[in-house]
Amino acid sequence: MVHSPREVAEQVRRMVAGEGIRFADLFAEDGVLEYPFALPGQPRELRGRAAIQAYHGAASDSRRLFEMDGVDAVVRDTDDPEVVVAQIEHHGRSAVTGEAYRFRALGVIRVRAGEIVSYQDYMDPIATARLLGRTADLAAALTASA
Repeated sequence: MVHSPREVAEQVRRMVAGEGIRFADLFAEDGVLEYPFALPGQPRELRGRAAIQAYHGAASDSRRLFEMDGVDAVVRDTDDPEVVVAQIEHHGRSAVTGEAYRFRALGVIRVRAGEIVSYQDYMDPIATARLLGRTADLAAALTASA
């Protein structure tokens, strides 16, 4: 069954919610995942399903750093029938700080033949660093000489 871009965005929401969806499985074999505002040490681009799986498989431990109470998504169509913009927000409690949090990211998702061929994941690097307990890494990167 070929999924529409909206249906694929819902699969992304379910993946974020921990509902048994593997992120890399949503991508075409040669799909590209970009992080335009990447954290220090995070790749800006991953090319191919295998690279996406290797990276996200290794990063899956970061999920234990927060307890999600819910995940919401708002999906907006664009003039291009292959592209949707998904605003995905999750909320809960940070295991790092013990405080409640809300985290929102935007994804520009291009889907062809039911698979993601391009995903630009726009996340706030400061909020991401706080959520993952990596503010020191972010501060060090900001103060390092270019």
